[in-house]
Amino acid sequence: MSDTTCAIVGGGPAGMMLGLILARCGVAVTVMEKHADFLRDFRGDTVHPSTMRMLDELGLFGEFDKIGYSKVEKAEFPVDGRPVTLVDFRRLRQPHPYVAMVPQWDFLDLLADAGRSEPNFTLRMRTEVTGLLRDGDRITGVRYTSPDGDGELRAELTMACDGRTSVVRRAAGLSTRDYPVPFDVWWFRLPRTEDGQYSLIPRTAPGRALIMIPRTGYFQVAYLIPKAATGSCGRAASTPSTPNSPS
Repeated sequence: MSDTTCAIVGGGPAGMMLGLILARCGVAVTVMEKHADFLRDFRGDTVHPSTMRMLDELGLFGEFDKIGYSKVEKAEFPVDGRPVTLVDFRRLRQPHPYVAMVPQWDFLDLLADAGRSEPNFTLRMRTEVTGLLRDGDRITGVRYTSPDGDGELRAELTMACDGRTSVVRRAAGLSTRDYPVPFDVWWFRLPRTEDGQYSLIPRTAPGRALIMIPRTGYFQVAYLIPKAATGSCGRAASTPSTPNSPS
């Protein structure tokens, strides 16, 4: 059994950023991530102006800027065949007035490298939290499994940053409110040229919508369809796709 001040479950953007900030404030932090690396496809790849300002404050924007990414400066919606600007990020009073489309694994690697340089920061990959430790009504840490076997980590504070299917939240008895969503999302890729700036322009039709998100070397396409249409869409798809329901 080992001890830390703060145990953070989940090595996504929230967990990694929180761990880095706490470590720089002198708090002993252990971040636990169940996967061996950060390479996951179709994840949130948007880095917003406020996040880039935070990277500035942490002294990390120079390294972040070395990552190849596309800039989205505005979001538009077609009206009568013509694009109408809904959001113009260039009007923001921010040092970086755009949305950066960055592969999430590159962003997480950047935060992990910065964290490893801090003496108070520990990152445990391939470490899956399976439950919580308790002392009466107080949560005192986590149980986990890893290639080295099962273990326990005691902590003064345990943070659940393990996503919408959070093991920690469920084990703590924290309830959430679910809302029905009448559509599914099919994800697929289309090639694109590296020719500068892009706008997010949804394409709509009765009962359907399509959003093209610029990424390095290709568009990530989100095709929104009614839940009942999943089968017919799958038969018509010309490239492998992954259904992902937001509900």
